[in-house]
Amino acid sequence: MKYQKLGKTDLEASVVSFGGWGIGGGSVWSDKSVGVSDLERLLDLASDLGINYIDTAPVYGTGVSEQLLGEALKKGRRAKFLLQTKCSLNWRGDGGNFHYERDGYTVNNDTSASAIRKDVEDSLIRLQTDYLDLLVVHYVCKSWPVEETMGALLDLVKEGKIRAIGISNSKPEDLDEYEQYGTVALVQEQFSLLAPYHGMDYFPTANKHHTTFQVYGALEEGFLTAPDYVDRTFPQGDVRGKLPWIHEPIKGAIHQLFDVMKPLTEKYHCSYSNLVQAWTLQQNPGINLLTGFTRPETMINTCQSLEIQLSQEDAALIGNAAKPAQVTELDK
Repeated sequence: MKYQKLGKTDLEASVVSFGGWGIGGGSVWSDKSVGVSDLERLLDLASDLGINYIDTAPVYGTGVSEQLLGEALKKGRRAKFLLQTKCSLNWRGDGGNFHYERDGYTVNNDTSASAIRKDVEDSLIRLQTDYLDLLVVHYVCKSWPVEETMGALLDLVKEGKIRAIGISNSKPEDLDEYEQYGTVALVQEQFSLLAPYHGMDYFPTANKHHTTFQVYGALEEGFLTAPDYVDRTFPQGDVRGKLPWIHEPIKGAIHQLFDVMKPLTEKYHCSYSNLVQAWTLQQNPGINLLTGFTRPETMINTCQSLEIQLSQEDAALIGNAAKPAQVTELDK
């Protein structure tokens, strides 16, 4: 495993981080079902592999992901991991801007000081911990002043309830503004071979502030793991059924991308996932690779991507082969 400091903090994090979105289940992940004992085994394997960084959020399964982690992190596991969750999205019905309806809940986005404090209190209970290593603003919002949002976050740092601050689903100018009021250790943003433009635009600003860029969606919810995955169908409500990769002509272009990558898997003795993840890590210094794990073999395979160093020619070949399938904006 490789490690990196998160932003300008002293938090030493594994380059591969454990994503907790999928373990929340619900209609958004219709084929995921992880129990506490399953998660305990996954966390023990993560520790054995050197992964020491977990990401979750209150809305992942409307509390389910945090609750499962709270149970699974008992028996001494909590001390082995940096634990990151989020604030701003909640289903309490006490204010905020409408964000979505799902599984019988209305989720609002609220970055006010009072909402952030309540979010943290709720997460600490679900996660059964006294502190969070990182708290990330899940969706940056202009309805409340950044000064108010950062003020609340900095107060929580002073109180010892959180150790560092991050933002997500933001723009480079948001990071500039947040940095006027405090230090942002991390930005968590969508970036992939099929949707690279947001990240490419963001990298210079993140580098300017020495802020870690944590990638989510590098494998596009599985669509970049194998050619046959592109041909799958998903039930209504499943996040994968809303992505553009299931429609022509993009679907056909992804199959052509796999045709280009196939000989490279043989050259580097690796999986398609390894190629895509290695390409992702080479796009900017200090990228943190956030990947969802519900199966041990996926975790082991992801860690193997750290051993691959693509040649410049091969990285360019992959990037160019993906261009016919790329989209400029992606809403998950």
